[in-house]
Amino acid sequence: MLKHERRVAILELAARGQSIHAIAKALKADRDTVRKVLRARSAEVPRLQRTEAGEALHEDILELYKDCKENLVRVHEELVARGASLSYQALTSYCRRHGIGVTPKLPEGEYHFGPGLEMQHDTSPHRVNLGGRTRNLQCASLVLAHSHLVFAQYYPAFTRFWCKVFLTEAFHFFGGTCSRCMIDNTHVVIAQGTGRDMIPTPEMEAFGERFGFVFRAHAVNHPDRKGRVEAPFKYLENNFLAGRAFQDWADLNERARAWCEKGNASLKRHLHARPIDLFAAERPLLNPLPLWVPTVYRLETRTVDGAGYVNLDSNRYSVPFELVGRRVDVRVSAEGIEVFLDQGRVASHAHLWDARDQKFTQPEHRPKRGEGRPRKGPSIDEIELLRLEPQLASYVAGLKAHPSGRISVLLRRLLVMVQDYPREPLLKGVEAALAYRMFDPERLERMVLRNVHQDYFVLGAAVPPPTTPIPSGAAHER
Repeated sequence: MLKHERRVAILELAARGQSIHAIAKALKADRDTVRKVLRARSAEVPRLQRTEAGEALHEDILELYKDCKENLVRVHEELVARGASLSYQALTSYCRRHGIGVTPKLPEGEYHFGPGLEMQHDTSPHRVNLGGRTRNLQCASLVLAHSHLVFAQYYPAFTRFWCKVFLTEAFHFFGGTCSRCMIDNTHVVIAQGTGRDMIPTPEMEAFGERFGFVFRAHAVNHPDRKGRVEAPFKYLENNFLAGRAFQDWADLNERARAWCEKGNASLKRHLHARPIDLFAAERPLLNPLPLWVPTVYRLETRTVDGAGYVNLDSNRYSVPFELVGRRVDVRVSAEGIEVFLDQGRVASHAHLWDARDQKFTQPEHRPKRGEGRPRKGPSIDEIELLRLEPQLASYVAGLKAHPSGRISVLLRRLLVMVQDYPREPLLKGVEAALAYRMFDPERLERMVLRNVHQDYFVLGAAVPPPTTPIPSGAAHER
């Protein structure tokens, strides 16, 4: 069948007075074909009128498409079961031509961004060979919308803490920030609402104010609005990760950073330039970083357990053994875990992102050999006893060194004697008991009572007889 251009040429040559034989020879076409074009007097290519294979099954296809929940594989199976000789490829081709189960694609929009106007952020799960096994990791990426400069890193999860860690590192990579950061409707940043109505969490809003930008979210089901950051994910997964294995997190993220730098310095055909060259013009228009960028950390409060450890994310970290039972603040950053008591740092550990159910101990946090647990201070009874009678300090020390029972019971018994017996006989008995190294409270009490004699039991003066005689009736009643 002749194409449109050759049909136009036939009609033009015929209008110049050329014969059919000359036209056919010049265009290397059959003379009967030339005659048909001249008789049609039109350059339009006639459409072939052929009966489609699925035309006779049109109603059955519509019915089964609805019953099979829009699954064309099941529609084909049911048609074959009914005796139809229609291939699956013919069925899908027929459905496409007649708009069955086909959603027409709308033309994509184009977005143009000025230098320093917008940066786009998103995450995507990737399968990564890390440490000898394949794992699901979160890839975080940030792209400058104008220059297409890319920065990407990998994390074990993507919480609000890891989001701030990544963005801080990305801002240092770019040397500044754009005026807004376009995100999807993620709960990591958004407190409520979607799209233009979204409200960021106070924590993330304050984070944006520190670096001079605001968060913006695209409409629901409209990811093309941040297409700058959507496109690199497939390239990362099929290029950077393809055939690569990584020893640990440091190796993975260092090589990801080097890969981004290499890609940013390569020529992009759709840009007709290198992103790093476009960034040279955008860099002066970025918001400068603050003079001081604090370390990103999350704050936890823990109580030191009886073994001298704090529990965090299923792991245990040692602290000085003197802090058993104390409440401490734990600051978790990407690099380390720091323990603070009253704003003073008392312990520091490296943060191993993959650690689970492990115990980390530093030798200086344990007591030296032979020291054991720290001894407790004096009890309340001992403090009160020495307050009432300081001269008993030597006897109390000997009593604690050579106890004949529970220390608390012995001290309480001695405190009762100090409160009940005269001071001179008591001190005399204690002095004798200490000389003979007798620390039995029963024997001490007998010695004290022997010193008391009759002086302790003073009855006072006799009761004088009544001056008024008692009536005989009253005496009888008594």
